[in-house]
Amino acid sequence: MYAVISDLHANLPALTAVFEDIDRHGVEEVICLGDIVGYGPFPAECLRLVRERATVTLLGNHDEALLSGPLSFSKYAHQVIEWTKTQLPREDPEVEPLWEFVADLPLVHERGRDLFVHGSPSEPTQEYLLPTDDLGSEKYDDVFAGFQRLCFVGHTHQPCVITPDRRVRMAKELGNEYRLDAEQAVINVGSVGQPRDLDPRSCYVLVEDDHVQWRRVAYDIDATVARLAEVGLPEQLARRLLSGK
Repeated sequence: MYAVISDLHANLPALTAVFEDIDRHGVEEVICLGDIVGYGPFPAECLRLVRERATVTLLGNHDEALLSGPLSFSKYAHQVIEWTKTQLPREDPEVEPLWEFVADLPLVHERGRDLFVHGSPSEPTQEYLLPTDDLGSEKYDDVFAGFQRLCFVGHTHQPCVITPDRRVRMAKELGNEYRLDAEQAVINVGSVGQPRDLDPRSCYVLVEDDHVQWRRVAYDIDATVARLAEVGLPEQLARRLLSGK
């Protein structure tokens, strides 16, 4: 059994609660699909914790923006990336290893016949695989041609399964359990630090063979909300955490 986490978004109370849940299940292998930073008020702390705990960590689009600048980001996402840079001063010898960690993050990871990526096999950091997409498009022909069995993604913060018959099923619809019932499946693992499926609890998955379980973990949202206000980040970010959208 192993765990897959994604979209932590600098939310330390959420990440800490998820690692506690992972530890309760005796899981030692943790794969992180990226977006360690962005939106949240604890970037350095989350980078340190992921570097220490994750077996594999991939590059997300917010991590990429930290390195090369935010492109096509919303106003608030852009603002938080610029603020995040101020929290990671390059001249600080204790911080420089965190920059090196981000700069060395790979785009994809393969584990047997399974693929791990932040966005999609076609565009690892940028492409969204949304439940509302036209699943009959050529885009999904390319997606399913890009992996063999399971493809784990994040990026949309929408926990779901997409199968080659162009069917999408949300994790809630499945009772947060899925056993591979098709030749392939795209598994969106949801978001640890900023859920967007109207459930504010953190979301990640446990995987054993062809069985996937989404775990929902309550955390101290008020602590993250208080920190957002303390550092002067937009109130809208706190409202989004509280509503889970």
